[in-house]
Amino acid sequence: MKVLVRFLKDWTLPVAMLTGALVYFVFAKVSVLAPAKPFVNGVVGVLTPFLIFAQLLLTFCKMEARDLKPKAWHAWLLSIQTLTCLALAALLVYCPMDEVYREVFEGAMVCFVCPTATAAAVITGKLGGSAASLTTYTLLSNLLAAIAVPLVFPLVEPHADVTFWIAFLKILGKVFPLLLCPFFLAWLLRAFLPKIHGWLLGMHGAAFYLWGVALAIVSGQTVRSLANSSAPVYVEVLIALAGLVACCVQFYLGKRIGGHYKERISGGQALGQKNTVLAIWMAYTYLNPLSSVAPGSYVLWQNMINSYQLWKKRKKETGGSRAS
Repeated sequence: MKVLVRFLKDWTLPVAMLTGALVYFVFAKVSVLAPAKPFVNGVVGVLTPFLIFAQLLLTFCKMEARDLKPKAWHAWLLSIQTLTCLALAALLVYCPMDEVYREVFEGAMVCFVCPTATAAAVITGKLGGSAASLTTYTLLSNLLAAIAVPLVFPLVEPHADVTFWIAFLKILGKVFPLLLCPFFLAWLLRAFLPKIHGWLLGMHGAAFYLWGVALAIVSGQTVRSLANSSAPVYVEVLIALAGLVACCVQFYLGKRIGGHYKERISGGQALGQKNTVLAIWMAYTYLNPLSSVAPGSYVLWQNMINSYQLWKKRKKETGGSRAS
């Protein structure tokens, strides 16, 4: 039993992704479970935001409000987020290309402009980075995406009929309540209910495992969208590879820039770990729906990288403890 618990603790993210995929295939293939699908979908719809809220509350209980201040590396990452989006948009607008390649580049564009995941602070804290710096960048990157997406994406696909202000408020409405409410609740608990705050502070390690449950749900939804797609397999593979390239480039650039300011982990997670649920919505709303395969696959790519980083950190700690 101890071996199993240790295994689950060490490999939470890969186990979560595999579990999500297996659960989807069980419900998709076993006809006896078909009547339960609407109930399961309803539970998932409520459970996912609750899990994210709980993760962030536990993470924010460790943070001080004074730590939430913009830093120089935030500006560099915001510039990358903006310039890559504009460059790919210009390529799509001014360079005629086959429809398949348009879908590939649209998928890459969504992955680059997509803001940082609301729960990225959980992984950042687990890796030893600054959750406060990451949270500040998450707010800034979401605000940037809320402005850039409704301005730029309609130029790429003119059929999009959502106005700027509707899209702007929609994006903010999807992100900011879930990001800000846990922060203000943690601050209020710290100020007025210190005993409850202290109790939650002692449980901050549970945030990572709540993220594992949320990841299992998102992985199942990703596998479902890929399995139900009617596109040719080779097209899906190309778009998924665009997501992989975008993921690797952003983690690399984020770590290089963050490392220059002695925040390598925070920089990598800030630019590399994306709010893929929001990205999929943006692709469906503004672009060819098939381009959503890129952010859908990005779920898998970014969490493979996260799993590798956690394994590397754990190996380093184990080696250090043995040496001592």
